Amino acid sequence: MAKKETELTIPDEIIINKIFLIRGLKVMLDRDLAELYRTETRRLNEQVKRNIKRFPSDFMFQLTDNENEILMSQIATS
Repeated sequence: MAKKETELTIPDEIIINKIFLIRGLKVMLDRDLAELYRTETRRLNEQVKRNIKRFPSDFMFQLTDNENEILMSQIATS
């Protein structure tokens, strides 16, 4: 008999609060995405890099120092 996997339902508001508008795009930080998938951030990034052909070219990008500072101040005030 096959094992039944436990389904995890995450409330919409949790996910919505992890979406940011950067460069006119709705994005999630790798750390938040990793948390949703219950994995380490470095593991998520490793898997994306190993399987890069499975993702659209605009799937990920690196924040500039300025974008990072702005985002961190937004998170701190919310």
